[in-house]
Amino acid sequence: MTITVIGAGVAGLVAAVTLAERGAAVTLHERSDRLGENAASWLAGGMLAPFCEAESADPSIVAPGRAAIDWWAARVPEVMRQGTLVLAPRRDAGEVQRYARRTREGLMLDAEGVEALEPDLAGRFSGGLHFATEAHLDPRRALVALAERLRALGGTIHFGSDIMPEAATGDVVLDCRGIAADAPQLRSVRGEMMVLKTRDIRLSRPIRLLHPRMPVYVVPRAEGRFMVGATMIESEASGGPTLRSAVELMNAAYALHPAFAEAEVTEMKAGRRPAFPDNLPRVTRRGRIVSVNGLYRHGFLLSPDCAAKAADLALGSSSREEIAA
Repeated sequence: MTITVIGAGVAGLVAAVTLAERGAAVTLHERSDRLGENAASWLAGGMLAPFCEAESADPSIVAPGRAAIDWWAARVPEVMRQGTLVLAPRRDAGEVQRYARRTREGLMLDAEGVEALEPDLAGRFSGGLHFATEAHLDPRRALVALAERLRALGGTIHFGSDIMPEAATGDVVLDCRGIAADAPQLRSVRGEMMVLKTRDIRLSRPIRLLHPRMPVYVVPRAEGRFMVGATMIESEASGGPTLRSAVELMNAAYALHPAFAEAEVTEMKAGRRPAFPDNLPRVTRRGRIVSVNGLYRHGFLLSPDCAAKAADLALGSSSREEIAA
């Protein structure tokens, strides 16, 4: 069976690889001239944190999110299984307790427990919450690895190819365009991020800081780089981060550790995430077009599950509209 996939963000690449692994002949079209040029997933934190995400999301994301960790580890390099550490400034230490009540699988730590996990944070926090089974990856390296895997499986990728699903060839077409698909009820949620570079602090795992104004995450990457993000702004506006968000992200990073004050800001960007009213993804089929959309802030966490459902619809015999959240 020949499958055309439109959109080379995380949803499209994961779906394309999943279909190729099942034996389909896959062609992937991306309107940008290169991988990641306009994809919100290029700016993602890359956290595979189902328990933490369920603190403010539907609990249904936990099971597919846990399975996603193994899916990614089998296909891309350096999936780090060091867990997630949730912290709060001393004056807001009660926030960690409230976070623990809204989640599960987290282990409460005292100050010594925090220091044992992250020595560079010694003496800065009175306690924390460790989700030991969670993981993280570098989204950009992961997307590049998926593109290489797709080609190794016989798939092809066409960049600078702006085609509509109705005009695409193939037995089945997967529409993975995200915001560009302009689906009913789909809305845009802006996410803003920055990348800092410093050799003055080392972290082994993502830190979620329950900052009173803006909860943020700090994710360690290679060569002394740290991704700082977490803004969720209901907005259709494109363009770069706002000054307000940039200041809040910087303040939160400084609250985690003063060494970030001397860090180099190497990148500062914003992306638009596609979301439905319930913030859960939808996989639908109408005729020969299968749509995968609405992954919100859970692109890397839920794309393997969505891709499996899309592949079931694409390779099955049903042509009626179906939905799988």
